Amino acid sequence: MPKTPLHPSPPPLEANDVAIVSGGTVLWFVAFLVLLPFQGTLSDHGHGTWPWICLSGGLLGLIGLWYCRARRDAIARSRAAEAAQREADGDGSGGGTGSGTGPATRSD
Repeated sequence: MPKTPLHPSPPPLEANDVAIVSGGTVLWFVAFLVLLPFQGTLSDHGHGTWPWICLSGGLLGLIGLWYCRARRDAIARSRAAEAAQREADGDGSGGGTGSGTGPATRSD
């Protein structure tokens, strides 16, 4: 059986992680608020932990939101520093010796 040709991996998709995590966190807190008035009925039927599970999901979502914002800001700082470095290399090198090197070859 002939081998199928290997294709390069596609670049990773960029998503708005902060919006996604924010939406999920809001949903956990809304579920907590919706279930809280029914705490007695839920406890009678053996599901008294459901509101507290939702509260835990919301609080963990806040931690995830903090993480996603920190990651987004770090990526933005890294891209800005990389662009500044490329600009500095382009201005100071004169275009002769460093014209064929990209970020991938410099780090190797």
